[in-house]
Amino acid sequence: MADSDDWRVTISVSYAQAGQAQQSFSLRQVEEDIRRQVGRGIVVGAGEAQILPYAGTETAAGDAERITRDVLAGYSMAAESALHRWHPIEERWETPDVPMPQTKAEHQAEHQRLVDAEAAESLATGVAQWEVRAELGSHRQAVALARKLESEGRAVVRRWKFLIVGASDEDEARELAGQIRQEAPPDAAVMVEQAGLGWPFPPS
Repeated sequence: MADSDDWRVTISVSYAQAGQAQQSFSLRQVEEDIRRQVGRGIVVGAGEAQILPYAGTETAAGDAERITRDVLAGYSMAAESALHRWHPIEERWETPDVPMPQTKAEHQAEHQRLVDAEAAESLATGVAQWEVRAELGSHRQAVALARKLESEGRAVVRRWKFLIVGASDEDEARELAGQIRQEAPPDAAVMVEQAGLGWPFPPS
C-alpha cells in the first residue's frame, strides 16, 4: 500500500564561501525553515552537511525535495539530491528503480538475500548480527539454561535471570528462539532482535 511506504530524500548541501561557524548556523536555519514549510506529513532529519526529508509517498518526497531546494536557494546554497525507498525485507534504502517484491516467491528471495548478507557479514567481521534475549523466572532457571546452551556450543551472557545468545542472521536467531522456548520454563519471555553487544562469531 503506497501510503505505508517509506521514502527519503538525501540532500547534500554545498556551501559557497562561508566559514564553518556560518555554515553550521545556516544549516540550522535551513532545517527550521524547511520544517515549517513541508507540513506534518514530512519528517526532516539532518546529518553533517545533509538534510534528510522522510515521506510516506514518492509524490510527497518530491514535494519535500522541491521545498528544500527553494529554501536552500534563499540561503545561496547549492545541493545535490538522491531519492530512495525503504525495502522492509532487505532492510535498506534502494533507488526507486529497484522493484518491491510482489509475489510470495519474490518476498522469500529478498528475505534470503538479506539472511545471506547478514551471515556473510557475521563471518567477515567476527560479530553476530542478531541475538536472542530470554528472561527466566528465577536466577536458578537462568543458570541451568545457560549451562545447557553452553554445552551445545553457544556463547551465552547471563546476568541474574537474563540470558543473551548471539546468532549470525535473523533466521538462525528465530530458530534459536524456538529452541529456547522449548527448553525454558513456560513463563520465560524470549525475544529476537538485532545484536547490539558486538557478539563474537562463530561463538567460542
